[in-house]
Parts: sequence; structure tokens; C-alpha cells
Amino acid sequence: MDDSLSGLARFFAEVEGRSPPLVMATVLATAGSTYAKTGARVLIDPDGGASGILSGGCLEADLRERAARVLALDRPQRIAFDTRVSDDPVFGIGMGCEGAMDVWLEPIRPPEYELMRYLRGCLQSGSTGVVATVVGGEARAEELGAHGFAGVAPNSRLGDMLARIAAGAPSRRGDLRKLPFDGRELEVFVAPVVLPTSLLLCGAGPDAIPVHRFAAALGWRVTVFDHRPAFATAAAFPGAAQVVCARPEEAAERLRDRHFDAAVVMSHHLAADAEYLRWLAQRAPQYIGLLGPAARRQRLFHDVGETLRGIGARLHGPAGLDIGASSPEAIALAIIAQIQAVLAGRSGGPFV
Repeated sequence: MDDSLSGLARFFAEVEGRSPPLVMATVLATAGSTYAKTGARVLIDPDGGASGILSGGCLEADLRERAARVLALDRPQRIAFDTRVSDDPVFGIGMGCEGAMDVWLEPIRPPEYELMRYLRGCLQSGSTGVVATVVGGEARAEELGAHGFAGVAPNSRLGDMLARIAAGAPSRRGDLRKLPFDGRELEVFVAPVVLPTSLLLCGAGPDAIPVHRFAAALGWRVTVFDHRPAFATAAAFPGAAQVVCARPEEAAERLRDRHFDAAVVMSHHLAADAEYLRWLAQRAPQYIGLLGPAARRQRLFHDVGETLRGIGARLHGPAGLDIGASSPEAIALAIIAQIQAVLAGRSGGPFV
């Protein structure tokens, strides 16, 4: 899971009005233990502000200095951070990170902001994309940083070849490839645009508010659906991408083109929850959470009937990890933690 795209778009929206030159840092490859993984992206402004971090703080100061140099020279730079081999007490094994990262830094200039606008367009449309970037090999200086975007018409011969690569299926996080070009071999990083986790809250009561807050803080796109006008308001859910006020039986129509990775049924209304479950059984999000005790779950199972047979292990009720939660905030934390674990294919237990 990589939900950094929301943070990139949010940071870009905050600085775009000032039209500053920016630097995009992209992790091309990693080895050992690293905070960020291949394909991770961070946007950096001239003042050193950033949309996120690539390490637990170990490399950020040096990364900002490198970004300033990229802006000053107006050309991309590829750098290697390796904390496995150095004995330097400040930059090296003294950090205790025991990992290495290959990072690509490229200037993103106004007014085009080409790369960032493509990434934001994917987020806004809810459609996946792919970016192919020349990062090395026998590339000439003017070829470094050239992009090809899946779904975007190229404007050069090299751009056309990169777009063709982007149109293919990249690895899950991205990978480095060789591209023959004019008798030379260019190195190209091909990476998917990973959309953030999409969460549907079926119910907008007071206990849904902290669930949406935790999810929004993680960069997830949250949709809230409820039939009660007093609850389903944008003011109550400022971090949500969409708040819909409609009857449960209208969900199929109102959300017919939307994909959800996870859903939590929490309207506290039996008939409404039953309707949501019938619909979700046909949509098959990877995680379906149901609030309430086991007895309520059995009552809903009885009311919904055979429709739920196909949900299987995807249904989690009562929703949430057993962390001793009792307050709305702690229950929300338990639910979000369980969703994170399920979508990441983890048990939700301690590290071993």
C-alpha cells in the first residue's frame, strides 16, 4: 500500500498559487531496511518544505540540500544513500538504518508542472496511470528526466518510446529497464501511479467522524453515505472526498462507478445496514467491516440471507482489532488498523 499520492496533491495545491520551482524525489530502488520503498515520491519546495519523508529523518536534511542544488543547476540528479557501509557517525552506520536507497531528483518547473499535473489528474479521475522516466544509462544530458505517460500523446520520438513503455504493465512498485535509443542504451524507471486506499463509510453518525479523520490523515479517499440529512454533511466530514445523503437503496445508483477497497457499515439502523450489506456483497471490496456485537451480526445475517454467502472472510464483524477500545476515537483506531492490516495482507499482530 502506498497512499502518498494524496499528500503530494495536497502539498502541490498549497504551493501551486505561488508558482515556485519544485523538486520531485523518487525512490528508484532499495536494499536492506529502508523507510520508503521503490516508487515512493516526495515533492520538495525551495524553502525545504516537503509533502512527506523518505526516511525516518535520517536523510531529510541532506535530501533538502540536494534538492536545492538540483533547482540551482536546473538539471536532475541521481543519488545513492547507503547507510550499510559507512562508519561515519553522522551519515552512515551510526544512524542504525542499515539500508540503501537510489533516489532520483528532478526539477518540476512552472507553469507546466508536467509530472505533478499528470499525477494529480490520475488522483482526480480515480484512474491509474504509469510514468516512464529516463534516469541514466547512456542518456545525454538533455534526455535525462524525459517522461512518457500512459494515456498522454507524446511530443517527440523519445517521448513516443517512453509512452509505449508506460502503456505496458509495470511491476507493482516500479522497476528500472533498459531502452535502446539511437544506438545507445538508456536506463528508464517505469512506475505505476498508485491510487490511495478508497474507503466507504455507510453511516455518518458521530462515531463515523473519527474513523474518517484517521483515514484522511493516512491519505485515504473517504466517501460517506447516509440517509439522514442531519448527519451527512460536508461540515462534519471535512476530510472526506465526498459526502452523499441518500437512502441506502440508492447506493447502487449513486455510487455505481466508484471502486472501494474497504467499507464499514455503521449506520446503527438494522434495515439500512442490511441494505448496505446486500449491495456490498455484489461490489466485493476487499474489506467489509460491520459494527455491533455478535448477536446483531447474526440478526443481520438472518435478515440478508443467502446474499452474504459470497462475502466470506472479507466480512469483519465486529469490525476492528482487539486493542481494548472503548471510546469512539479508540474504536476508530482499531477499525482503521484492521483495514490497514487486511489490505496489506498482514495479521495485525506484533513484529517478529
